[in-house]
Amino acid sequence: MEGMRTSSVARGRSTAQRPEGTDPPSPGPSVGRPSVEAEFTSFVTANYGRLLHVADLIIGDAGRAEELLQTVLTRTYLRWSKVRQDNPLGYVRAGLVNARTDWLRRGLGREQPTATLPGTALAADHAEEVVGRDAVQRALAVLTARERAVIVLRFYEDLSEAEIARTLDIAAGTVKSACARALVKLRVAPDLADQSYGGERP
Repeated sequence: MEGMRTSSVARGRSTAQRPEGTDPPSPGPSVGRPSVEAEFTSFVTANYGRLLHVADLIIGDAGRAEELLQTVLTRTYLRWSKVRQDNPLGYVRAGLVNARTDWLRRGLGREQPTATLPGTALAADHAEEVVGRDAVQRALAVLTARERAVIVLRFYEDLSEAEIARTLDIAAGTVKSACARALVKLRVAPDLADQSYGGERP
């Protein structure tokens, strides 16, 4: 009982000492908990290169890929409090696929891969890499938007059929059939004839 009275008195004193009409002080930030900005920045720093590569493969235009990735990352940041609790990478991947669809729907997507970047002198050790990228882009260009997304997520992001289905919001059977159709096209693609890939990669 004595302890309860002491606690009540302490609360009473705290209230009495606070000027009338003022709110109690708000608690400070949790110690050791990163801010939203810091957490999102860490996510982007750790995954930007990977996501840009995926965007490039899905969209087929390096410049546009970076622009659309920035747009998707901005949307991700605005929903970060919810996205961070689920699957941030999956959210960005799905956003890139949707961004490409919107881009094509507006008639802005006209894939025109070139062997070299315009106005850029390539060093010898980068020439083969650029030519290889171009070959992959030309091969992917023959696929439908869904087939392309499925191939990129399956063989470059190494997602399972179930994960791709969730990302694209389609049935797992649709993923499987789209992948099968795409592989048939890629196996006969002349641009990939001289490309060597390990495992199942087309």
